[in-house]
Amino acid sequence: MAEIQSFEELGAAVGAVKTVVEAPVHVRKVDALGRAYATGKRKNAVARVWLSRGTGKITVDGKDFGVYFARPVLQMLILQPILAAARDGQFDIVATCEGGGLSGQAGALRHGISKALTYFEPELRGVLKPYGFLTRDSRVVERKKYGRRKARRSFQFSKR
Repeated sequence: MAEIQSFEELGAAVGAVKTVVEAPVHVRKVDALGRAYATGKRKNAVARVWLSRGTGKITVDGKDFGVYFARPVLQMLILQPILAAARDGQFDIVATCEGGGLSGQAGALRHGISKALTYFEPELRGVLKPYGFLTRDSRVVERKKYGRRKARRSFQFSKR
C-alpha cells in the first residue's frame, strides 16, 4: 500500500467528493429612491430604518433623534455604527420606532442602522460585524411563573 503524501491523494483514496463552498456574496439593496431599508429589533421594540445619502440628519418618528432620545447614553448607542463605519455626516436616516421602552428602541434603531448601512455599502459588513452591531440581541424579559411573585422570585417565607 502506497503512502499518501497530499490532500488530493487522500481524497482520491477515500473517494471523497470535492465540494467548493464559496462565501456568500452580499449585494447592494437600494430602492428606486436610492434608500436602503432595514428592520432592527431589540426586546419588544421594532425600528424601521430608511437610510439615504445626505447631511447626517437622523429623524425618529418625525422628531430629531436628540429630542426623541434625550439621554446622551442612548444617543451615543445610536451613533455607534455610523462612527465605527466612519460615515458621520454622510447619511440621512428616517426611522419609526414602536414597542418596548426607550432603551429597547435605541437598541433596535442601532441594529436597524447597522443593517441598512450594510445594504447600502456591503463592504462595511466587515467593519460592523466584529463590534456585534449586526447581531440581534435576542434577550427578552422572562415570563412570570405560576406560584411565584416574579419570573423566579418566590413569595416571602414566614414560619408563623
